[in-house]
Amino acid sequence: MTDTGITGILLTIVTVICSYKGFSNPYFFNKYKFNVDRILIRKEYRRVLTSGFLHVGWVHLILNMVSLLLFSGSIEFFIGGTSLLIIYFSALLGGSLLALLIHRQHGDYSAVGASGAVCGVIFASIAIFPGMDISFFFVPIPIPGWLYGIVYIGYSIYGIRSKKDNIGHEAHLGGALIGMMTALLLFPSAFSENYITIFLITIPSLLFIFLITVKPHLLLIDNLYFKRHHDFYSIDHVYNSEKAARQQEIDKILDKINRLGMESLSKKEKDTLKQNSRRIR
Repeated sequence: MTDTGITGILLTIVTVICSYKGFSNPYFFNKYKFNVDRILIRKEYRRVLTSGFLHVGWVHLILNMVSLLLFSGSIEFFIGGTSLLIIYFSALLGGSLLALLIHRQHGDYSAVGASGAVCGVIFASIAIFPGMDISFFFVPIPIPGWLYGIVYIGYSIYGIRSKKDNIGHEAHLGGALIGMMTALLLFPSAFSENYITIFLITIPSLLFIFLITVKPHLLLIDNLYFKRHHDFYSIDHVYNSEKAARQQEIDKILDKINRLGMESLSKKEKDTLKQNSRRIR
């Protein structure tokens, strides 16, 4: 993927300018980052897109922009700059919406980064170019695109379920899936050439999304790694201290009220409930 088109370059320039402003202007950063309460309660829907033009630091920004430039050129030259924009913004929106779905009960959840959109571009390339190989700086042997796609989707699902790290697997998974599907809508003949890989990526992704929609408690899993590392900052997400463990605590308090009444709560439980009601108001 050595060609670079003007559309990919323009996306990179705009993202670098916005991210740089966010580095030095906390007000600008907080105004446009992804935040569940701001989106669902205050209806600041722009954040599902504007957050993709912000990053937490130069390493985060450079990794995303280099990946975008490596993969965007071939799509742009093959099906056009307009199609690249459609794929990019569809994937950005898809990644944000999946993150919103998964974290709809975590009002303080925040996120920034173009990774969802970039994953959409990468997986669009995998769908359109079935013989594509992907190379990494630290891996001397190229990896077939289809193998990378299958392993990546599996890792994303595992990452969401296990919370082993603070990487934004939700945005990655949503962006990858929507980017690939959008590419197939724009270039349907790719499906007949690459349908096995597409099915192997799409079916487990859709099944997982369905399960977390109808049974969101499946995500409330804890493990030793998560307990030890849950306060670390991530590349794609800036979590506050209240996460799934806090939601579990609130659920237990509400269940206790339902069974025994409000008077059964301890002072600590009442304080916790009061703090939570302020947070989600």
